[in-house]
Amino acid sequence: MKKNTCKKTDNMIAKIGKGENLYGAISYNQKKIDSENGQVLLLNKIPETLDNIYSANYLHQCFEPYLSANIRTEKPVRHISLNPDPADKVSDAQFMEMAQEYMERMGYGKQPYIVFKHTDIERSHIHIVTVCVGIDGKKISDSYDHPQSMAICRDLEQQYNLTPATEKQRTGDEQAFRPVDYRAGDIKSQIASVVRYLPKYYQYQSIGAYNALLSLFNITAEEVKGELHGQPKNGLVYFALNEQGEKASNPFKASRFGKHAGLDKLQKHFAEAKEKMKTSPARAILKNTIEAAMHTATNETDFKKQLMEQGINTVVRRNDEGRIYGMTFIDHESRSVWNGSALDKKLSANVFNEWWKEEAIVQRQNTEQTSTADLPATGKHNADEKEEPHGLFDFLNKEQPTDDFGLIDGLGGLLPEAQGEDYEEQTFANRMKKKKKQKGRGQ
Repeated sequence: MKKNTCKKTDNMIAKIGKGENLYGAISYNQKKIDSENGQVLLLNKIPETLDNIYSANYLHQCFEPYLSANIRTEKPVRHISLNPDPADKVSDAQFMEMAQEYMERMGYGKQPYIVFKHTDIERSHIHIVTVCVGIDGKKISDSYDHPQSMAICRDLEQQYNLTPATEKQRTGDEQAFRPVDYRAGDIKSQIASVVRYLPKYYQYQSIGAYNALLSLFNITAEEVKGELHGQPKNGLVYFALNEQGEKASNPFKASRFGKHAGLDKLQKHFAEAKEKMKTSPARAILKNTIEAAMHTATNETDFKKQLMEQGINTVVRRNDEGRIYGMTFIDHESRSVWNGSALDKKLSANVFNEWWKEEAIVQRQNTEQTSTADLPATGKHNADEKEEPHGLFDFLNKEQPTDDFGLIDGLGGLLPEAQGEDYEEQTFANRMKKKKKQKGRGQ
């Protein structure tokens, strides 16, 4: 009885990853099978083996005619996950039926695809690997795949008596959040339109996570400490940021934006969010989605873009030497902000730092060998590739095509005081505080 009183039920969630690394998508699922946490449930237009054992090489070869025929599609690989509510008990036969109906209605019924079942978390779910290029080399349209996918999920919930979507339908008159433009004037009102309402919609557990979310709107918050009548007094000030993530405005006291923007209310929000997020079913889905993208992405930019197409922003924090000291993932589907190491040790800042550092070295070597003009090193300056954001929250209404998501990278210039949960991040923040004090004394 007790476990049902606090747990919020969820509904069927679909995630569609788009990439070019087919072998990576297959090997990700193969590793689940090798660790006895997965199995091949269904093959479509792929010959079965006599012993029903499938290697990554064999499965990859079955897609080769489609990849060879590809004419212009840059990202032909589709890695889809279907995640029922943890309370739903779905049989293998039902999973296979759901996968077939989903793929048929999404336009992939005549494509080769593999259905894998994963059992490594409480929420049994399936992953489907396919390609969006037909045998004629032409791309299967995916212009409106996100709203189409959501509609199919709602139908499957009814058809298989699964936990239905309980969240009230969004009416479209929700608070519209827009990034601050420090050049447009009236910066205070622009910041207020975000910080006054953000706590109502998103869950975040620390000032670091809060700042990661604020960075999407060109805002940062800085904690200030002092004394009032001999008593220690803590507060918060907000700044607008420019394109490089640098402060581009005077500080604004939190009190100018209402009580929800102040430190006391935020700390209460952090504590409440921590409790809610402990049992959030979104955590496992987010972790799996990030891990899948790590296997299929070719570099940092591709990794961020793959996640953005699935409604997830990646905020990377680097020090002056380019070393990553914080990884934060903002899941707009569940409206929650997660520190990488809190999701899993394999998603910590150190892991990504080593991964992208190796890529940067290889890229530099390739650049030197081919003597081409300055290619950006993948490991350091990706924040400079930031595209202009647009319609950041449009996809919450489930009406916009996935491809219309603005790719909004982390600005990389968050304040040192924006401490997350990584040890490296804490150390770096403390070091920068000392530098600040020394600089202040010298002025």
